[in-house]
Order: sequence, then structure tokens, then C-alpha cells
Amino acid sequence: MRSVGRSILAAIALTAVIGTTTACGAADDAGSETDPSKSRAARPAVSPAPGDHTLAIDWAGQERTWAVHAPSGYRPGPPIPLVVALHGTDQSPDRLRDTSGLNALADAENFLVAYPKALNRQFSRVAEQGDDINFVRALVDKMVKEWSVDQGRVYATGFSSGAELTYALGVEAAEVFAAIAPVSGAFAGGPAASDPNYKPGKPVSLITFVGREDRNSSRIYSGLSRWQKNLGCTVGTPTWVDPGRTVNRTASTCPDGSQVVDYTVNGMGHAWPSASGYRTAVDATAAMWEFFAANPRR
Repeated sequence: MRSVGRSILAAIALTAVIGTTTACGAADDAGSETDPSKSRAARPAVSPAPGDHTLAIDWAGQERTWAVHAPSGYRPGPPIPLVVALHGTDQSPDRLRDTSGLNALADAENFLVAYPKALNRQFSRVAEQGDDINFVRALVDKMVKEWSVDQGRVYATGFSSGAELTYALGVEAAEVFAAIAPVSGAFAGGPAASDPNYKPGKPVSLITFVGREDRNSSRIYSGLSRWQKNLGCTVGTPTWVDPGRTVNRTASTCPDGSQVVDYTVNGMGHAWPSASGYRTAVDATAAMWEFFAANPRR
């Protein structure tokens, strides 16, 4: 683009999908997209295809990136579900990928996984620290438009502080996400801590996983209770899922038609229970996908 004119550069910045070396603007209702005239030099477009890819956009004055995994059977055109997976503090997207085993499940069940990367150590709702609610909205918008994502089957999960943003997405982007799955993280911080009206404006079902020995378990359980109270849910009775009584499951129903399912894992600390990570009587990755598949946009 050394010899490209200014008008062509602006057009490219508005329309290009970028890959491992490009950045482009992302439309968003909040209007936080970077001025196209300030976009980074365009990179070769990434064509939707099976495998692993890196995409990026210019967002709120920063280049924001995310990894995408598409299953081997993926083809552009037919609508496909998307799971957005948010890493924890000081955890890389690659580490979350390996711990959760989401890619292997995506290959088996035919869905896309997007792994956004935080600007700093962790994601933030604060505009000056990444504006991550709107960044994730823009990410999903790109995936819908260019990767054939089914808007009725978009889901979010996250670990630890990534789980906190997952809860926030369930409230502040309820029009985007059909269901969410926070793992070892709390509905806490900002309005979640005290505002009884901080709840989804549309039904967003929830499945969550908590280690009884997690150092943050009291905070996590308190946040879960606030979510249920804000929505007026009827909390069910815990039932054991295994003969050894190491994991119990509680299913709750809410007046807006959403569901809340929570698993308590005895003996587990701050971890993601999965076949490829911390092994318990429940595989959070498999359980959340089963829950997601049963809870498309209502």
C-alpha cells in the first residue's frame, strides 16, 4: 500500500477483513470504531476455512485480535454456532484452548470457537481499558457477516476474570448471546455487585461450574444468588451426579424462560474441569456444549 492513494486506503480500512497481519474497522451500535483514516496498513484477507486463524480489528484506538478455530467439516454458507471463550487473568488464549479442550469438541460437534485476547492482563468493561463488551460485540458481528455464524446460536464462556466478563456479556449483550457458561468466576464488580436491575433484557440461560475449594467460592456463590434473585428464579434442589457424591447439580427456572444450572465440584479449587484439564465427575466443556445446544436464542 506504499503507493495506494488516500481514497483507496480509506476504502480498504472500512471493508477489509484482516488476518495475522491486518486490521480493519468493525461496525458497532456504540460507535466506538476507530476512524478508518487511522487504521493500520491492510493485511491479506483471511478466507473462512477449516483450521486455526488469527483475525483482528481496530477497536477504540487499538488493534484487537482473536484466534478462531473452525472444525474440519466447516464450509462457509450453512449457519454454524459460535462459542466465544474468554481467558482469565494472565492466562493466554492458547492456555484456555488447551485447558478447556474446546477445539476438540468443536471438531466433533461442528461449531466455531473464538478466543479474544485482552489488551492487558485481563478483560475489562471499562472503555479506557479495552471496552471489551463492545469489542466482543464487534467480533461477533464480523463472524456473523463473514463466517456464516448463526445469530440464534451464539454463546459465551470464560474462566475466572474471563467468567466475570461472560456474566457481563449475558447482561449487557443479551441481544447477542443465547446462553453463557462462566467457569470458576463470579457475577461481581460494577453494577453486578449491588444493582437489582442489572439483569438480561432478553432470556439468557446460564450454566456455571464452581470448585468447593476455590479461594473465591463465597464470592462466586454470592454472585450466582444475585443473578437468580435479580431474575426472580425458582432455585431447584441439588442432586448428586456421581455415585461418589463428588459433584452436585442444581437446576433453576426463571420467569423470563431462561434456565440456570450450577455444578459444585467437591475438592476442586480454582480450575476448569474437563477431560483435557482438571478431571472430575463433570466435564464442564462437554456439559456446557450440551446446554448451549439445548438453549438457542428464544
